Amino acid sequence: MKIEVNEFTKPCSCGQKHEIVVDDIIIEAGAIKLLPEILQRDVYGEYKTLAMISDENTYKAAGKQVENLLPGIKTIILNPDNLHANEHGVEICKEELDKIGDVDLMIAVGSGTIHDITRYHAYNMHIPFFSVPTAASVDGFVSTVAAMTWKGVKKSFTAVSPIVVVADTDIFKHAPMRLTASGVSDLLGKYTALADWKITHALDDEYICDRICDLEYKALDSLIESLDGLATGETKAYEDLMYGLLLSGLAMQMTGNSRPASGAEHHMSHLWEMEVLNDYIDYYHGEKVGVGLVLASKIYHKAADMIEAGNYTVKDKMPVELDLIKKHFVKPEMLEKMIEENTPNILDQIDSEKLVEKQNEIIKYIREIPTADELTAMLDKVKGVKSLEDLGFDPSYQKKTARLSPYVRDRITFMRLLKFYSFYEEVLEC
Repeated sequence: MKIEVNEFTKPCSCGQKHEIVVDDIIIEAGAIKLLPEILQRDVYGEYKTLAMISDENTYKAAGKQVENLLPGIKTIILNPDNLHANEHGVEICKEELDKIGDVDLMIAVGSGTIHDITRYHAYNMHIPFFSVPTAASVDGFVSTVAAMTWKGVKKSFTAVSPIVVVADTDIFKHAPMRLTASGVSDLLGKYTALADWKITHALDDEYICDRICDLEYKALDSLIESLDGLATGETKAYEDLMYGLLLSGLAMQMTGNSRPASGAEHHMSHLWEMEVLNDYIDYYHGEKVGVGLVLASKIYHKAADMIEAGNYTVKDKMPVELDLIKKHFVKPEMLEKMIEENTPNILDQIDSEKLVEKQNEIIKYIREIPTADELTAMLDKVKGVKSLEDLGFDPSYQKKTARLSPYVRDRITFMRLLKFYSFYEEVLEC
């Protein structure tokens, strides 16, 4: 399967020019063997000194093959123990890159962490990189930002997308099922992300592109059809999952931000990653997103029920809960970042009367999200993480997470809009 990236840059009815910064995406068995041929193309002929970034696990999975296919490539193999996309992972990689000297092109061989570390350095070194995914575990392979937890604060650093993605089914299909389940969770998270986007557009006329939404929904439909195949190891199911994850990354490129791929479910994951309510938990990004998705779905559907019942009022204004932020974000640097993130208050741009006027649209968009039970059943098919208890949290984390997580990003979600409603406390405890 070869993704024709030029198809995504054609004129769009939304009126915005969509830009894609990836030259080529190939998803097929044996794709890794195409690397020498790709590098011989005239457009890449200037790249003479190559460096591969991997860890000990991904080197065994695919890095050794890259080394054999590209004689002379400089190899960096990081220790996977406690390796994260943070200032420590960046520094360890930088030390290895400094030993090599000048590099023309990097090749990321791995999943989310390796790619974020690579794209961070590629941006700062002003060089391109290729992507060789070793697992269908995240949707960020073609992201143009590096998602990092930097000194305890979740940040998105300006970075670069790979210019070529070579996704070899023979490699990522054999990744541990836990990594595949993480990718399933990350992709399923688009349900709440898209609902958040649509609701905000209805209330505030925020830019939205129906074509991008349709692309995401098609990827979700394909994923749902592939769940049984993932459990039994079907090649097409794995390729459809990888396609969906890469498509989600392209949707972010087309939009110019992460709006079509990140909503309330990601904000919950970010909060847990920042270790504000909890100590460090050793779970993949997608796993945490999956739990956030199930929680958000449960709360959103309960809210839709309350709206349909009609017995509610809305506040005229919803100020930032500074006391709540100060209570939990106690580290000075983190507190400063959160205050900055919430100044000005993004809810000031919302006319609360529209929450009533647009209630039928809000309900409609929420009902497009599968219920918590339906999502749990989907995740069960791939043995995915799906509950607070799975992460080691007690049930009280639902209310605490739902209340605090909307403040980690300056983005309107329905989770944040819920603060306007008179039934707010009730839906948090559903």
